[in-house]
Order: sequence, then C-alpha cells, then structure tokens
Amino acid sequence: MVRFYCRVFFFEVCFVLSNFSTSVLVGLKDELLATQVEARSAKAQLEGEVTLNRRLRTAISDLSTSWEVEPMGESREEARGDALVDQLCYLGAMLRDRVRDALHIGVKRAMAVVCSGFSYDMEVVSDGFISDISKTDAENKERLHTLINDAEVPGERLAKLFEPEVLPPETSPGAGDGGEGRDAD
Repeated sequence: MVRFYCRVFFFEVCFVLSNFSTSVLVGLKDELLATQVEARSAKAQLEGEVTLNRRLRTAISDLSTSWEVEPMGESREEARGDALVDQLCYLGAMLRDRVRDALHIGVKRAMAVVCSGFSYDMEVVSDGFISDISKTDAENKERLHTLINDAEVPGERLAKLFEPEVLPPETSPGAGDGGEGRDAD
C-alpha cells in the first residue's frame, strides 16, 4: 500500500512539476517574445540614428568643402555624437567669420564705387544715413525707407558683381541633402 501511495505521490509531483514547468516555459516564451519586439524596435531606432549620423557627416563635409573650410581634428568619417556637434560649432564660427568678412568687403566695395564717380566726404558717408535736421524723426524714417527701396535694384546688381569675391562656388542642387536642394535667392 505504501508503494501505491508513493507511486500516486510521485505521479502527482510529476503532474505538478509538469504544470509548473509548462507555466514557467510559457512565461519565458512571453518574455522572450517581448524582448524580441524590444530588440527589433531598438535595432530600427539605432539604424535611424546611424542614417542620421551619416547624413550629418555628409552635410558637414559638403559645407566644409564648398566653403573651403578645413575640417577640425577628427576624421569626417569617424565623427560621432559630440564630435559632430563640435564640428558644427566650428563650422558655424568659421562661416560667421566669412559672412562678417563678406559684409566688410561689400561695404568697402560699395564705398569704392561711390568714390569712383562721385565727390563725397567718405568720413560722412561712413557714419551711415544722414538725417535731415529740418524734418521730424518720422519723416526721416520714411525718407530712409524710400532710399533703401530706391537702392534695391541697383544694389542687387552691384552685389552680383562682387559675389565671386565673397561666396564659395555654388554646388549642384540637392547634393548631399537628401534631394531637397537649395532655397532660391
């Protein structure tokens, strides 16, 4: 009789262990499936980051090349994360300097054009717009806007003459920017 109870007990233990292991396996399977979903999501996100990183490197490289700015330190192909931010900051500072230089060149060239055909006191011209003391501030402001509007077309024509001195050569539209191209002037 003891043997019978031992066998029954043994079968009950096996049954309980079987049910327990089945529920553990089902739980493990569910966790594995959830982990696979998370892994696929992380992989997709990482692939997106890699693509964005590659596009940023290409954009920085294209800008540096078109403005003839030497890249800083780290190779463009190896730059990641903070190094890309550093390169963008460096490029921004270099381009700001170039734009400032272009402004100064433009103003100096415009003053040279004025001097080439007209007799003006350049010290007075270098102070900017001259207000008419017989007019109110509002009238002077209106006069200033009229002068600016009248100078728009000839100023654009003069600026075009000096563009080669201050702008890098134009790249083909959409090069390296995902096909979006450059905004028209």
